[in-house]
Amino acid sequence: MIFEEKLISSERIYEGKILNVRRDTVTALKGQAYREIVEHNGAVAMVAITDSGDMVMVKQFRYAMGRVSLELPAGKIDKGEMDPVGAAIRELKEETGYTAGTIKRLGQINPSTAYSEEVVHIYLMTDLEAGEQNLDEDEAVEVVEIPFDEVYEMAAQGKLSDAKTLAGVMMTKEQKAHI
Repeated sequence: MIFEEKLISSERIYEGKILNVRRDTVTALKGQAYREIVEHNGAVAMVAITDSGDMVMVKQFRYAMGRVSLELPAGKIDKGEMDPVGAAIRELKEETGYTAGTIKRLGQINPSTAYSEEVVHIYLMTDLEAGEQNLDEDEAVEVVEIPFDEVYEMAAQGKLSDAKTLAGVMMTKEQKAHI
């Protein structure tokens, strides 16, 4: 049987623009323990596939990693935004300029289960129509289109490191025959 920890008390120790951190005191096998938890509104990631079978990807510098990362278009669910599908439509348009005629939910992931509440909802978006990017003031995103099979190979060979991208590619692999 797995021991289920129970909350004893909670204290907010940081409040930020995109996340908060709290320290919870919980029951543990041998008394009490502390858990530091990242509170996050959640995010969306879009596997956007063009009519020619290319994946619409983004390249951007990720400060925490200190390098450029190749990823699915994605973004946070804004505070008060209740519908992840609406966030996915908004974020795809903002980051890539594309709008999707067909949207299919692939699933969701929890990228860091040990310390974060974040949930990333992943959608397959097809029947794309190109348009203009509408990036946030602090964003610098390069849009690239890469054949799905090539992206899959990059993932399988360990050349991609972003968790939501790896999950989206793997979830899509099974759907590929139906795209």
